[in-house]
Amino acid sequence: MYIYIHIPFCNHICSYCDFPKVLYDKKYINKYLDSLKREIVNRYKGEVIKTIYIGGGTPTALDYDELEKLLDITDIFNKDNNIEFTIESNIESIDDDKIRLLKRYNVNRVSLGVQSFDKDILRDLGRIHSKDDVIRVVDLLKKNDINNISIDLIYGVNDDINVIKRDINLFLSLNIPHVSCYSLIIEEHTLYGINNREYIDDDIDYNIYKYIEDTLIDKGYKHYEVSNYARDGYESIHNINYWNNGEYYGFGLGAVSYINKYRIVNTKSLTKYIDGYYLDNKIYEDINEEISNTLILGLRKIDGIEIDKFNSKYQTNIIDLYNIKELIRDKKLIINNNRLFVNSKYFYLLNDILVNFI
Repeated sequence: MYIYIHIPFCNHICSYCDFPKVLYDKKYINKYLDSLKREIVNRYKGEVIKTIYIGGGTPTALDYDELEKLLDITDIFNKDNNIEFTIESNIESIDDDKIRLLKRYNVNRVSLGVQSFDKDILRDLGRIHSKDDVIRVVDLLKKNDINNISIDLIYGVNDDINVIKRDINLFLSLNIPHVSCYSLIIEEHTLYGINNREYIDDDIDYNIYKYIEDTLIDKGYKHYEVSNYARDGYESIHNINYWNNGEYYGFGLGAVSYINKYRIVNTKSLTKYIDGYYLDNKIYEDINEEISNTLILGLRKIDGIEIDKFNSKYQTNIIDLYNIKELIRDKKLIINNNRLFVNSKYFYLLNDILVNFI
């Protein structure tokens, strides 16, 4: 089994973020962590846990004692000996003491919210770190023997391709094994959405995407999911389970679980969550919805879906579903070595392909 834990607290709110989050307020932290522990104790069934992913929000916005309390809660879980244990962090909210604390609780993967190294882009996004801060934090992680490091980058904040060229070069100079590169999405209830921010031109966005892909592949990174690149052996095990439409627990504000064919959605109200009213919605997925989601998620991966495994699980023939034959005929989908996957020429248009399976 796989576990996601959501910590909603942030020291500041970024212009683009649409995840459940609230500004850090010390009076809520311990109440939230106590409620989180109760939720876990009530729902967790003792399964062996292959991955833990603590996201946010900004989990490391918690102070040292609060972070220790959070990590202590994870001792409830029956952890696999080879567990992948990830925590998200912003650059400005982590230091040597917190890193050593993470190490003590066997956190072995850190995902850093970098977004850009460019000071103007960072200011636009509402980020408060600098290029030098990123270099310092990566060095601290490595000195504490945490080498499984990932960073997030956002492109398309403006239409200057030279920005992403500099960002990718700086990423490569850090010698870290994983990067997630996302084109800017403007969500309705963010500062960008409220201010009617516009997207850059599609052709420029595509050129940036191709530059990232070509450069990282040339430097030995595997493009294993539409937005994710890793050196061999450093793919995110936790996220691959999502893309395989596997089961997982989600604990915390707004977290989602997928267990026994149910999507279980937690409340996004902090006061309700602290008072123990965790559930917002519980939706049963019938076989047709499960197949649809397995196709939509699985085809995000570069190597797609294993056909025999899919056919055996769902007692069907994947080629006979939806309009897959038509997509194969048009060479948007390819079958090779018992796998169905998106033709790399059309991967940038992935959403246009996946809409066929909704």
